[in-house]
Amino acid sequence: MRRRHWPLLSVLAFGYAFLYVPILLLILYSFNESRLVTVWSGFSLKWYGELIHNRQLLEAAWLSVRIAAVNASIALVLGTLAANALVRYGRFRGRTGLELLLTAPLVMPDVIIGLSLLLLFVALQQTIGWPDGRGFSTITIAHVTFSLAYVAVVVRSRLSRMDRSLEEAAMDLGARPLTVYLRITLPLIAPALLSGWLLAFTLSLDDLVIASFVAGPGATTLPMLIYSSVRMGVSPQINALATLVVALVTLAVLIAGVSLRRR
Repeated sequence: MRRRHWPLLSVLAFGYAFLYVPILLLILYSFNESRLVTVWSGFSLKWYGELIHNRQLLEAAWLSVRIAAVNASIALVLGTLAANALVRYGRFRGRTGLELLLTAPLVMPDVIIGLSLLLLFVALQQTIGWPDGRGFSTITIAHVTFSLAYVAVVVRSRLSRMDRSLEEAAMDLGARPLTVYLRITLPLIAPALLSGWLLAFTLSLDDLVIASFVAGPGATTLPMLIYSSVRMGVSPQINALATLVVALVTLAVLIAGVSLRRR
């Protein structure tokens, strides 16, 4: 039996190694004393110390986190409303258009989305004077534009498989629709809501192409700063920052997994 499955296991092991060995090497070399990221010269934490004093890098990271959090929250609300409309109200006027709008960001190239939003913001600024420069608000709006589509897909899948008899039983007992939704529906779809929020947060934090189009000179996100610095040579501070991001993401996934398992 083991001989029969060894080709599959070998391919699986190669796939995991291809994905995770570079991340492990990045974490390892973040503790390297040498400035050269490919030459090991001893264990050291000095790059973490220099990272703390790198104001430009920390400001870019804080901006990306704020944009990702606001984007995920707004996308969660709008995506949940869109999913409820598609699942609960059957066929209605404009349903095809709504589904098209939700599907388009999933398949449209980021370059097209970024360029179209840039032209939109420029036209709005020339017409009504808003936005007054491109920065936090324009990047957040651009990220919400494609993030809500992913949230809608996740929440819609959960709503379509939910047992509606629980809501009907609550309404038979005299509960109002809003009370039923807040106390019955939301707890049942909470795992999907959490998954959608984390997905939107990750997509925003990881975006480079769209942010490059809609960001102004005074707003540089973390992916934009890393990309510009990598072209001049990889700094060990980037490895240290990436290690901290991996640690935070791992912690968030563990907390989310424990909470979902308890539910």
